[in-house]
Amino acid sequence: MSLTSAATLATLDRTGPRRITDLAAVEGVTQPAMTALVRVMEESGHVERRGDPSDKRVTLVCLTDAGASYVRTRRQAGVHAFERLIGGLTGDEVEALVAALPALKHLAELENQDREGPKQ
Repeated sequence: MSLTSAATLATLDRTGPRRITDLAAVEGVTQPAMTALVRVMEESGHVERRGDPSDKRVTLVCLTDAGASYVRTRRQAGVHAFERLIGGLTGDEVEALVAALPALKHLAELENQDREGPKQ
């Protein structure tokens, strides 16, 4: 799976169903590219399109159970990779990482705000 596909699935997992135009903006790709990507992810069973209950003219891209499972599996693999790497650090290095966690968390929050844009 491409990085853009994985990032799109993660965005849907975090934010819920989105319009293709919103996903394209968040992921930094064109709308035609996102439309093609959504089609591939539909064929793989990771997403589905549904009507927007608040506006019948709008179609939303929604994460399926298989897509949510894929996101969880990728996140868990990332956790295991970090656990293994951190296990090779010295005690002082681990303490330095722990001390940096608040700043790293803030950076992640800022990055999410930039990627997701204004809330709908």
